[in-house]
Amino acid sequence: MTKPSPQPSPQTSCQPSSQPSPSPTPSAPTRIRVGSAPDSWGVWFPDDPRQVPWQRFLDEVAGAGYEWIELGPYGYLPTDPAVLAEETARRGLRVSAGTVFTGLHHGPDVWDRTWAHVAENAALAQAMGAGHLVVIPSFWRDDRTGEVLEDPVLTAGQWRDLTRLTERLGREVRERYGLRIVVHPHADTHLDGEESVTRFLDATDPEAVSLCLDTGHYAYAGGDSVELIEAYGERIGYLHLKQVDPAVLAEVVAEGTPFGPAVARGVMCEPPSGVPALEPVLAAARALDVDLFAIVEQDMYPCAPDVPYPIALRTRRFLRSCGV
Repeated sequence: MTKPSPQPSPQTSCQPSSQPSPSPTPSAPTRIRVGSAPDSWGVWFPDDPRQVPWQRFLDEVAGAGYEWIELGPYGYLPTDPAVLAEETARRGLRVSAGTVFTGLHHGPDVWDRTWAHVAENAALAQAMGAGHLVVIPSFWRDDRTGEVLEDPVLTAGQWRDLTRLTERLGREVRERYGLRIVVHPHADTHLDGEESVTRFLDATDPEAVSLCLDTGHYAYAGGDSVELIEAYGERIGYLHLKQVDPAVLAEVVAEGTPFGPAVARGVMCEPPSGVPALEPVLAAARALDVDLFAIVEQDMYPCAPDVPYPIALRTRRFLRSCGV
């Protein structure tokens, strides 16, 4: 994994610049839509006794002031579109995206299995009116046990399979379900920091593949989110807002700790106590002058059931102070 580069000091609030931008008006609407996800409630699996029930997640995410959610792991929320539509609508919630894990660097042999997984997620996301499908590469080591599953560095052939099959996935998901795939760099995967992410973007068709920039995961691998947005703005199709604790990050990187145990140690932390600072990220995203979702995620698996809601309230309040 790329060694993390020095990060700016955590911010304590979103302070206005010396020349603040005017307040949004009907002719200049806010173009960043903020939401949250089951991940921020400690949900990593379709069914786990340590996770809050889905009804409580929906109640609390709405109570915290969010209007948009992601589906999370397929099967956690109801998969019957009629049931889920009723449950979300009565809480004033809408769905922005579904999420899938893929291992497309393994080549054409995994396509059919991958597509079956993608199709069920995409169908539900489409039925719920979402416009995106978040695609996360598979882990090269087990995120809980640390067992090394494969080489963390892809061969040239694996890179070709990854890029070509991801393009195919993007085109077929768009054609069949009307969704745009946004590929999510993630800790302990082959797409994590600047080197792998920029290589991937340079090798893929912008018409087929966009990026879900997760600010926390990118910082975890030493990346600078603002620099990436400024350099590859036309490829940024979606944001996950997340921060890392720089002290815990330094420890887990030095020790080679897998992602799951690192999360249990608190490597992902509540804004605004970590890095990267989110105000510059949001400012860079606004400068793109495009519609973007910015979905809050704070990896906390496992966590006590009463922990997420107060954090969600504080985080939504903080983001409002940032103008979103």
